[in-house]
Amino acid sequence: MHKLGPSLMCADLGNLERDVKALDDAGVDFYHIDIMDGKFVPNFTLGPDFVKTVRSLTKTPIDVHLMIEQPELYIDLFADAGADMISIHQESTENLQRALTEIKSKGIKAGVAINPATSLEFLDYVYDVIDYIVVMTVNPGFAGQKFIPTMYDKIAKLHCKLEQFERPIDIQVDGNIGANTIPKCQESGADMYVLGTSAVFNSENSLEENVNNTRKLFI
Repeated sequence: MHKLGPSLMCADLGNLERDVKALDDAGVDFYHIDIMDGKFVPNFTLGPDFVKTVRSLTKTPIDVHLMIEQPELYIDLFADAGADMISIHQESTENLQRALTEIKSKGIKAGVAINPATSLEFLDYVYDVIDYIVVMTVNPGFAGQKFIPTMYDKIAKLHCKLEQFERPIDIQVDGNIGANTIPKCQESGADMYVLGTSAVFNSENSLEENVNNTRKLFI
């Protein structure tokens, strides 16, 4: 089953409760919340109080993507705020394995996010402590960027690698995910789709209509 997760940095933050209710009614599978510190990526967004607010509005799983330096210092903060999943970047920490183990010790899912130019080889040493892998299909930091076409091959290679494991590890794709990119991401082996302005938050239709239209893209 393919899981759809609206990226709440693209929501109408002045009407967050309204939007979350509409998305819940449309049956989304998770909410994706980007946390940026202005250092690891050149932008600032959201924080633990925002995660707490979303948690108070919905029972749908919350996926927190930490695009910050030294994410291991903030795992407790976001776990306590209500995260069900936390992903961190290999490039942002000096001890990835330890940080992932810390996430799992909180009883939540641990993920690794991979920038477009990052090789897959480092994953060989953390597959045993991860539940999902976020393939960034744009360079992280800003919404509205163009999908990097070479990422299809990266998703496919990762999918082939994961087939050897006896337990499921999901592939999440993040960055310009919409009608023009979802079919080939699905073909390449993606499982989870982070949806922003290219799909769910397209102002031409209601949020419910956009979710329904997106689901129709899957074979």
